[in-house]
Amino acid sequence: MKKNTILSTAFLAMAIAGPTSAARHAADESNNPKADMKFEKEAQAPAEPLTLWYRKPAVHWENQALPVGNGRLGAMVFGGVNQERLQLNEETVWDGEPTDYTNPEALEALPEVQRLLFEGKNVEAKKLAADKMMGRPHRIKSYQPLCDLLLDFEDTDRVSNYRRDLDLTTAISRVQYTIDGVEFVREVFVSEPDQVIVVNLQADKLGKINFTARLAREGDTATTESASGNRLILKGKLGIEYEAQLFPIVSGGTVQSKDGILTVSNADEVTLLVTGATSYISATDISGDATARCEAYLKGAGNKQYTDIRAAHIADYQSLFNRVKLDLGTTDAVNNPTDVRLQAIKKGAFDPQLEVLYFQFGRYLLISSSRPGYLPANLQGKWNQYLKAPWNSDYHFNINFQMNYWPAQVCNLSECSLPYFDYVESLMPSGANTAKVHYGADGWTIHHLSDIYGMTAPADGVHGVWPFGAAWATRDMMEYYRFSGDKVFLEERAYPAMKGAAEFMIDFLVEAPEGTPAAGRLVTNPSHSPENFFMMADGTKIEFTYAATMDLQIIQDLFNNLQEAALAIDPSGNYDAEFQAELQATLDQLQPVQISEKTGRLMEWVEDYEEFDPNHRHTSHLYGLHPGHSITKNETPDLYEAARKSLIARGDGGKGWSMAWKVNMWARFHDGNKAYQLLTNLLTKMTLDNLFDTHPPFQIDGNFGGTAAIAEMLLQSHDGEVNLLPALPDVWKDGSVEGLRARGGFEVDMAWKNGTLISAKILSLNGNPLTIRYGDKTVEKNLAKGKAYTWNGK
Repeated sequence: MKKNTILSTAFLAMAIAGPTSAARHAADESNNPKADMKFEKEAQAPAEPLTLWYRKPAVHWENQALPVGNGRLGAMVFGGVNQERLQLNEETVWDGEPTDYTNPEALEALPEVQRLLFEGKNVEAKKLAADKMMGRPHRIKSYQPLCDLLLDFEDTDRVSNYRRDLDLTTAISRVQYTIDGVEFVREVFVSEPDQVIVVNLQADKLGKINFTARLAREGDTATTESASGNRLILKGKLGIEYEAQLFPIVSGGTVQSKDGILTVSNADEVTLLVTGATSYISATDISGDATARCEAYLKGAGNKQYTDIRAAHIADYQSLFNRVKLDLGTTDAVNNPTDVRLQAIKKGAFDPQLEVLYFQFGRYLLISSSRPGYLPANLQGKWNQYLKAPWNSDYHFNINFQMNYWPAQVCNLSECSLPYFDYVESLMPSGANTAKVHYGADGWTIHHLSDIYGMTAPADGVHGVWPFGAAWATRDMMEYYRFSGDKVFLEERAYPAMKGAAEFMIDFLVEAPEGTPAAGRLVTNPSHSPENFFMMADGTKIEFTYAATMDLQIIQDLFNNLQEAALAIDPSGNYDAEFQAELQATLDQLQPVQISEKTGRLMEWVEDYEEFDPNHRHTSHLYGLHPGHSITKNETPDLYEAARKSLIARGDGGKGWSMAWKVNMWARFHDGNKAYQLLTNLLTKMTLDNLFDTHPPFQIDGNFGGTAAIAEMLLQSHDGEVNLLPALPDVWKDGSVEGLRARGGFEVDMAWKNGTLISAKILSLNGNPLTIRYGDKTVEKNLAKGKAYTWNGK
């Protein structure tokens, strides 16, 4: 065994100046086991079934490395033998700075754009909108990585009993292997109580831990240095200032920090505490002190024992994770590594424990990327290795951001949705400015994307002239009330946010002129069905129009939510009465959703246009089916059947997030076998070896949508009833679930055998009336708060 005492040229350059793209490639490839490295004596499966595990180190970030996080900080663990790479994120490391994105020319152009669209001159309208209505600037900058932590170990070409894993029950990633009779173990986790990334290194023989450590970052904005207490510091400046600090706790042996490199020799045990921070305070203030923040975090954790930090982390995490348990059956497949199991189901194997692992992985990711007091999960949660991330790893409001939070309520993680609400509310001042400058409207709006600097104006291209982000985003505030019963939240936060979004919509709606299909009706103009195109009569391919079906459904949903909220706040019907009357008058004149006479399907646009891509990934015109609830079998049977025909016509393809959306929709149709077919598509075609969803590239919304879909197959409550096992597929013959939440404030445990419910326990959290449905059977109960009802479905 030869010790690596001389760093390679590439890594010396990286440590001094920050890596180039070539150096990052070298860093990636350094995790690749040497071509002649031998992996002997295969490691056994971990005892805990809810564990992702593998028998070789990760080579690639996107599909192999394992994520850990605490809502603010994140790390991707590669599990290397000769070198470990931990790619680190801090949620506020965003390029850019506070900016007013509004465009004063937009309002002047709006009436002409509307006239052109009403007259069928869509191409001219699109050109004018692109020239005059976009935000200035119309592009945002990217969420970025904080840095890498690189650990170089003694060189070897032979290891045995290698295993790297991620235990979802503890949120700890573990790497273990044996070299020359010595077993080495590394544990990595991110503590929410102590706000540090923790790396613990142990060996089963004393004096065997030897390595060097350094912090490195791609690009030329960062510098590294050593500091008192053998710390390592990396700092730099974008618009904001960012900083990472590492503090070592070493037992036995020697430790030295010099010129930005930490050297540990002959130690018995080592714990590295790493934290990061920026100068970001809010969308309009980046004057914070990154150094002081890092030092405060390390001061709090630096005097604690590793076992105490670890125990506090597990207790905090399990207080959320342990609320829900799911059992869909067992097979011997659990004894195989996760990547092997994933390949097996692609060949037709049935592995219900992998489906449970996938479900719980989604809950794990939400806990790890969205905790109270911090920013919400973005397109990649909190995990990103690129200076220029795909779609900037931003907040996309035309499905993706909202989908991140679909599992929050039903999967008993309501606290994890609080960052979502905080962030949405933080955009209200900017959104009010955009509403006034671009549309001359009251209230507030968001277009299809945002960042941490308050972007609410149209972005990217003319498809960004879509001012429905606020109206959609605020529906989850109403959902939070429906599940929690928190009337203070409803009155003080949800209602004002929803009302502001509705005030904008009332001003934005215009009456369609004579000679148009919607003459005399209120319509949206301009409009899109997100990212989809249609063919005009002259063969023109276009996406720009007015009164797209999704717009109308979002507005109806928003206004109905406000009506429901007002009655919940004051059952007498007198709450905000004048505005409530305005809502109803607007609804009465709103263009209705239509069914095609040619196809029997739900029309996606105001006219029955030919679809450019009949199998388009978005199913936006089915918003009323899911996530909304304006289309149901009992209340709107014609629309319900038309929506089914539309979903069939869209096909079974798509991206990860859109496949997850379709699974949720098929669950709403109570078609468990079809939902399961598409869930299998999601797992076999759009899920990577580390269970990340791929668009491609990686987007986390598919993971969250998939987890929500599994819950939707087992429990629904959107239409006034707690519906048990509404879309149970035949393959889930026997099983049980504990801890799912239902609207109205109920917690549900269920067990079933041979596809039939055998027991259900419904706990009332708020004392609301309860209607339970199982198949065609219903039971009505009035349970006091804290009381439960047990039913066998008969």
